[in-house]
Amino acid sequence: MTRPFKVLGIQQIAIGGPSKQRLKTLWVDMLGLEVTGNFVSERENVDEDICAMGAGAFKVEVDLMQPIDENKKPAVHTTPLNHVGLWIDDLPKAVEWLSAQGVRFAPGGVRKGAAGFDICFLHPKGNEEFPISGEGVLIELVQAPVAVVEAFNALSANR
Repeated sequence: MTRPFKVLGIQQIAIGGPSKQRLKTLWVDMLGLEVTGNFVSERENVDEDICAMGAGAFKVEVDLMQPIDENKKPAVHTTPLNHVGLWIDDLPKAVEWLSAQGVRFAPGGVRKGAAGFDICFLHPKGNEEFPISGEGVLIELVQAPVAVVEAFNALSANR
């Protein structure tokens, strides 16, 4: 099976809770991650602080999320590890190929994500039409910028 794209590495992990301030106590105050941005979306019911660890092409986001309304969906706080984001070298090809293989995508399609990259999500549950899923885990596919693709290609070439 020839895959027309590569998963390059972890782009982010997203952690949800009822209070992002409590999450920041651990991740920012205790572990020393830097808050690099904030993203608020009524549609996605999220208020998140975007933190970072690492540097350059190997920087990983840690998104600390709380719901805007605890009684609405999506409930970003009910699964503490909300989702894992993967750098993808060619997101449109990945979506096309994975769909053809029976992978289920979450509603919303490809769109700009909190960090400004094109993203989409693999659904955590399969169905009859698309039986392949994250098996309970929401997975975000993130279009890697050119510098990240080149850094991972150089790393692979040196192996």
